[in-house]
Amino acid sequence: MPKLKKCDCLICRFENPKPTATAVIIKDQKLLVAKRTLKNEPFYGEWDFLGGYLQKNESPEEALKRELKEELGVDSKSTFIGNFTGTSFYREYKFSVMTSAYLTDITGNLKLNKKENSKLKWVSINRLKTIAFDSNQKILKYIKKKFVYDLKRVKKLIHQLDPSANVNEQSLYNALLNGHVSKVEKDGKLVGMGWIFPRQTLLRKQAVVEDMIVDNRERGKGYGRRILRDLINWAKNSGVEVVELTTNPKRVAANELYKSEGFWLHETNHYLLELK
Repeated sequence: MPKLKKCDCLICRFENPKPTATAVIIKDQKLLVAKRTLKNEPFYGEWDFLGGYLQKNESPEEALKRELKEELGVDSKSTFIGNFTGTSFYREYKFSVMTSAYLTDITGNLKLNKKENSKLKWVSINRLKTIAFDSNQKILKYIKKKFVYDLKRVKKLIHQLDPSANVNEQSLYNALLNGHVSKVEKDGKLVGMGWIFPRQTLLRKQAVVEDMIVDNRERGKGYGRRILRDLINWAKNSGVEVVELTTNPKRVAANELYKSEGFWLHETNHYLLELK
């Protein structure tokens, strides 16, 4: 890479970061990455996430949808992960960027546009050691901390709660982004999980506990209480005023656990409307 310098024009002196949008595409605990192919661009020949710079009048979501259509020929739906600062380069110039990262679900057949990238690859999250650009390295670190799960164990646990459940990998990741997931492991093996989601009403900030599960062979060892207390502590730290949950009256142990932690039975009708 040539010796870099900063542009010193009046506008560039402000050092405002240029906005970019980045797609985090995960399938079966593998990340989709692309090999950079432009020789005059930084990080030639290295693996990179899909995405790019925002154009005039574009939002990050619009830019990402456009980029993925151009680069992969696919449609996409995205959920915001977070903003990550970093640095990029153009010719001999160095400048700041602000990357908006999105968990992205794609539909359609992948057809790589080889103008910017030479090949695609699905890489296990834990095996991807590095990635082009320092902002992407921050995203990769976040993904490894947040999204690494034993999907087979997750599915087995959920099927113990509901044998008819169709476990969706993207739903797990969205749950991780939209609330808090507590998990318990024994000897490196997932044995229990619980979800909690915040909800702001006109009256107060609430949270809902969903789908607390402990492996049938590991019940009675305090794992359920550990999970529940972790979810309650997360709610307290998030400024939640009321935590609610629903459980089957036949789950005697679960009902006793909730009452012992201070939950009280609210007299109300619980209605469900299935939208198809």
